[in-house]
Amino acid sequence: MTAVNSLSMSWSDDEVGVMHGLRDWTMASDELNRHLSTWMGLPVSDAEALGQIVWAAQSGSPVSPALLARQIGMTSGAVSVLIDRLERAGYVTRHREGDDRRRVVVRPTDAALDGTERFLGFAGAEIAAAVRETPDAELRVIRAFLGRMTQAASAANVRLRDAPASIKTEA
Repeated sequence: MTAVNSLSMSWSDDEVGVMHGLRDWTMASDELNRHLSTWMGLPVSDAEALGQIVWAAQSGSPVSPALLARQIGMTSGAVSVLIDRLERAGYVTRHREGDDRRRVVVRPTDAALDGTERFLGFAGAEIAAAVRETPDAELRVIRAFLGRMTQAASAANVRLRDAPASIKTEA
């Protein structure tokens, strides 16, 4: 990929507005996660992990420790310690599932589901309403755009992970 300095490019008002909107959503979402951590009595990183575990379980695809580590940007060792804390707090359990009994998934407990459900009931009404009030055609466009943005960010993250140390330390 050719190097591009996005700060020196010319951007339309709509493009700038979209980038600002994505930044604002990210910041607001991060603040919601900090509130969830307080609500559940957890460190922020544990609340972020618990949110991923609950979302995965609700979607019917429980998360493995390795996938959780990638999702929240931690090492597998750090995630193992984090899962231990969540288990001691009574929020998750580890399960061996499927034909490969070596494969471990993490599932939320009823206490975790109850706590996050109460949190979303109190704090999620506006977000749910915003999604529900958006016309289907608009949702499809947004979903496609967010998919492209996620793919672009993922590609940049792979490139950054694989970049030689000399590139990362150039002044």
